[in-house]
Amino acid sequence: MLYLKSFCFNPFQENTYVLFDDEKNCFIIDPGNHSDEENKMLTGFLQSKNLRPQRLLLTHGHIDHILGNRFVFDTFKLLPEVHREDLFFIERMPQSASLYGLKSEVSPLPENFIEAGKNISLGKYKIDVLHVPGHSPGSVAFFNRENKILISGDVLFYQSIGRSDLPMGNHDQLINSITTTLFPLGDDVKVFSGHGPSTSIGFEKENNPFIN
Repeated sequence: MLYLKSFCFNPFQENTYVLFDDEKNCFIIDPGNHSDEENKMLTGFLQSKNLRPQRLLLTHGHIDHILGNRFVFDTFKLLPEVHREDLFFIERMPQSASLYGLKSEVSPLPENFIEAGKNISLGKYKIDVLHVPGHSPGSVAFFNRENKILISGDVLFYQSIGRSDLPMGNHDQLINSITTTLFPLGDDVKVFSGHGPSTSIGFEKENNPFIN
């Protein structure tokens, strides 16, 4: 089985995820941890499950999803992996933090980039990488078909969608990503978003006012 643990971190109430399997392999996804207390919550969970972090994956590069990059690198020696088109945001992390009045440690830069259309292995499980631009040009979602798990970043939320008014956002592109890439995955797919509660593809098809 694949398992997912979520944490609500930082002033933006961002969802950080740990995806793990029965063999104790795990990915850290979108580390928003921003304080000593949040750092301890993350490491405490990993230690309690005896998990071995394998990769640090980002759905996109906005400040609230990368605040913990430095801590994860310093602790586990994992460099962030992001779609190349969102490298811009990681490179400009100090300016973004200053804009929001946040103290932050500069993120290490990626050496490897996430490629859409490829899959990533977590033990015996395959995680498909879906390019879903609109909220940001390099937004991706991570999908495991076997366990019907979709980590959607800030593209699709419970009865809402991601913002498209941020730098390099595009509303039409965002709607197209949701309707042509995410919705066909199946109504029973569980959606774990970058903020707020989980939902499902079927529920959002019927109830999301921004789509219907």
